Amino acid sequence: MLVLSRKEGEGIQIGSNVTVTVVEIRGNKIRLGINAPRDVPVHRDEVLRAIALIEEAQPSPEESENPVQPTCSSS
Repeated sequence: MLVLSRKEGEGIQIGSNVTVTVVEIRGNKIRLGINAPRDVPVHRDEVLRAIALIEEAQPSPEESENPVQPTCSSS
């Protein structure tokens, strides 16, 4: 993990198209501004974990395309 010190108004560049800027420092919290293309997903950690849980709970495309058909037996 790369650890950097930044002051308010300073930022870092990730690759050629993502910029993270320290917008505000207030007590023990910082506000970050993230400038990235629309096709680059940007999520807070807790949101990403929630998305992963939702995706795990949904059936895979293979399961939903071939649902199990109930069978009838005649006696």
